[in-house]
Amino acid sequence: MKIFLIRHGQTTGDIEDRYGGEYDDNLTDKGIMQSKKLANLLKDKGIEIIFHSPKKRAVQTAKIIGDILKAQYKAVDGIRERNCYGILSGLTKQEAKDKFPEEVAKLTTYFGHNVTDSEDYDSFKQRIIKNFDQLFSVNYKTISIVTHGGPIMCFVREVLKSGDFEYLGDCAYLELEKRENSISIIKLWNSKLKN
Repeated sequence: MKIFLIRHGQTTGDIEDRYGGEYDDNLTDKGIMQSKKLANLLKDKGIEIIFHSPKKRAVQTAKIIGDILKAQYKAVDGIRERNCYGILSGLTKQEAKDKFPEEVAKLTTYFGHNVTDSEDYDSFKQRIIKNFDQLFSVNYKTISIVTHGGPIMCFVREVLKSGDFEYLGDCAYLELEKRENSISIIKLWNSKLKN
């Protein structure tokens, strides 16, 4: 099986410098263009179905790709981004510093902080591994998964044991190959996809 593991395009939260995670923002015009360019790069890859996070930015990216590739798309709740920022989600970084300085101070590490109402890393990791395992068992030859940076990096770190990438840009993708019980990275495509 071939798997194209895709990060969504640029979002309004990115350019407004907001804490993301659970925040449900939209693609920017640039994010829409990035998604269209990525879809054209993937045209001849034989993608049969696109599974995606239910967050708007992933839905929009998946729909753009699916419409261009003439592939069906389906939401999977368990591959949504980690609620890493809890009560800070959706606030600009400056608003968060002003309103919740003690919560912002907890963000010293991605893995072990305890920001109020956030999802702990171990629960997130278990959710991502379980849902990716299920998707990697579907009866297709080539699938795509449109999700977020957190789930992609969690999978790479925890399942592939490949450490963290230095950079995972908007609409970046990993091409993976699954053979029996092993999964390997064929390619990492990472571009800033300028207008």
